[in-house]
Amino acid sequence: MPLGLGRRKKPPPLVENEEAAGGRGGAAGDTPGVPAGALGGPPPPGLPPPPPALRPRLVFHTQLAHGSPTGRVEGFTNVRELYGKIAEAFRIPPGEVMFCTLNTHKVDMEKLLGGQIGLEDFIFAHTKGQRKEVEVFKSEEALGLTITDNGAGYAFIKRIREGSVIDRIPVISVGDMIEAIDGQSLVGARHYEVAKMLKELPRGRTFALQLTEPRKAFDMIGPRAGGGRGGGTQLGTGRGTLRLRARGPATVEEQPSAFEERAVAKVDDLLESYMGIRDSELAATMVELGRDARDPDALAQALDSQLGDFAFPDEFVFDVWGAIGDAKVGRC
Repeated sequence: MPLGLGRRKKPPPLVENEEAAGGRGGAAGDTPGVPAGALGGPPPPGLPPPPPALRPRLVFHTQLAHGSPTGRVEGFTNVRELYGKIAEAFRIPPGEVMFCTLNTHKVDMEKLLGGQIGLEDFIFAHTKGQRKEVEVFKSEEALGLTITDNGAGYAFIKRIREGSVIDRIPVISVGDMIEAIDGQSLVGARHYEVAKMLKELPRGRTFALQLTEPRKAFDMIGPRAGGGRGGGTQLGTGRGTLRLRARGPATVEEQPSAFEERAVAKVDDLLESYMGIRDSELAATMVELGRDARDPDALAQALDSQLGDFAFPDEFVFDVWGAIGDAKVGRC
């Protein structure tokens, strides 16, 4: 990560004590979604809870991906609030933040911030760069795009299938935000809405894509060997994670179990194959709903109750049920 080459001092802890931080006061519930004392364990029986100044709070370190000093963010409960905190730290408009990656400044979709942040993860914020308009001739039914969104109103390209219609247009890249189609603004649209619109465009016609690419640092332009700027420093090794939720407060949890990781990966793959989107937070929510479901009908009812906007087809729900069952018994 771009904190300088060679060895470096260990960063300050991410769970900090208000008193050690110079007596900056904190009220109960400073860490959203985390009950007071939950991060440090319950107080001994018979003793009152610690005073507000001694309660821990979560602090994450962040940089702009194209280069910046290191900032600190805290006190957010969802992705939209996180972007606002990052914008505040770097004195930029919140709408400039396109998406974040964890522990790498590169546009690496395998490191994309989704619904969870490890307590020792370093956050890199990718901001708006060059705008571009591209004409695309839809010669095939499938364009070869997988869409995701940042949870705050921007949908962008997460994957381009090799040999596809879009792959043959070099100016379109992974990480580009889809700002409009034929002049119709998509700011504020969810990824599944953008994917549906692209899918429904008639074959054999030309349409215009208005895109915004993430701002690039000099060493991000063109191919670059090696893993990153951090000299092999490993981050994100803490067992705890901050789980961000679209609905409800953030919570601090243990790292996902092997079952959860397998199941989320399988469901995310199904989302891509059925809907042309990838969304690890959505996949994790579906796994939670399906983990204790008795049968596919119970899963379908749970999905309709919590995620009815997606209108998942029956065959997709059945495949999700099977994927969760496979993950439970360790089948890949």
